[in-house]
Amino acid sequence: LACVIFTSGSTGRPKGVCIPQIGVARMVQNPDYMEMEPGHRLGHASAIAFDAATFEIWTPLLNGGTLVVIERDIALDPERFARFIKQKKITIQFLTTALFNVISKQVPDVFSDVDYCLFGGEACDPLQVRAVLNHPSRPKHMLHMYGPAENTTYATWYEVRDVLPGATTVPVGYPVSNSRLYLLDTQLRPVPIGVPGEIFVAGD
Repeated sequence: LACVIFTSGSTGRPKGVCIPQIGVARMVQNPDYMEMEPGHRLGHASAIAFDAATFEIWTPLLNGGTLVVIERDIALDPERFARFIKQKKITIQFLTTALFNVISKQVPDVFSDVDYCLFGGEACDPLQVRAVLNHPSRPKHMLHMYGPAENTTYATWYEVRDVLPGATTVPVGYPVSNSRLYLLDTQLRPVPIGVPGEIFVAGD
């Protein structure tokens, strides 16, 4: 056991999720969704009780990078946040989708020096994602991340390179390394392409 994260999930009933060390290693050591190198500086803006903190803390510490703590009042002030990540030369930043929307609307060039901008945690606004992608000072990589706490923060990832006109969402993408995804019906049978199903995740 690495830690216990409390979450209501989609049920509204709080529950403690046991996060194993192998789950953390699966997410942050040699991940297939980004290249984490010793020179990278990752901004830690999430509350310590939020499962994204697992990614933010252990990704730099297990890969020789630098962990930069962002205080709450800075993270909630778009102008101060933008100045802070430039001053501290942050190269990797995760934000909840809601915070991503607010900050990018007020400071469109906020991610100009960022190698990896990751966002997720709730349904995203494709219009705002497109606005960031179309800005001259965009991040090198924009990653839409999805996953419940039970799967150690991230279960899937998708690099967003374009958002088509009329899009109502952004794909959740592919399973994170050492994970598998299945779309199943109510009888736990794989659904055909184009048929709605429930996401099941397996692996480390």
